[in-house]
Amino acid sequence: MKAFVITLTAFCSLAFVYIAKPGSEPVHAIKRYAGITGLKPDKVQEYKSLHAHAWPAVLKKITECNIRNYSIYLKQINGKPYLFSYFEYTGDDFNADMKKMAADPTTQQWWKQTDPTQIPLPDAQAKGQIWSSMEEVFHTN
Repeated sequence: MKAFVITLTAFCSLAFVYIAKPGSEPVHAIKRYAGITGLKPDKVQEYKSLHAHAWPAVLKKITECNIRNYSIYLKQINGKPYLFSYFEYTGDDFNADMKKMAADPTTQQWWKQTDPTQIPLPDAQAKGQIWSSMEEVFHTN
């Protein structure tokens, strides 16, 4: 048993050195985010068209702000359209990255196009936001 523990400890030390070796990219924990918002029924096609032709500078800023695997889904519930978003954050400071994104002039112009198409849920509206956060209740890889 002692040999197993020593071997396991050595393996973990080697793995750590490999992951954290100088010059390599830092390893970050991935945090998943999901949100929901309403969509104005008369703006569904406009919203879809905007995202079918997303601006390259906006997509670049999303990546620069450590967002990966970003998806937005549309669902009709009781005849009303809703948007569900999901993304993975790989950075170290979510708030700083979101401020960086919000300060970007191109992203601000994009939001001037997309925000008027959406209907915030009451909890988001009370905070002056568009998207309501969602609680993760299950995940598996």
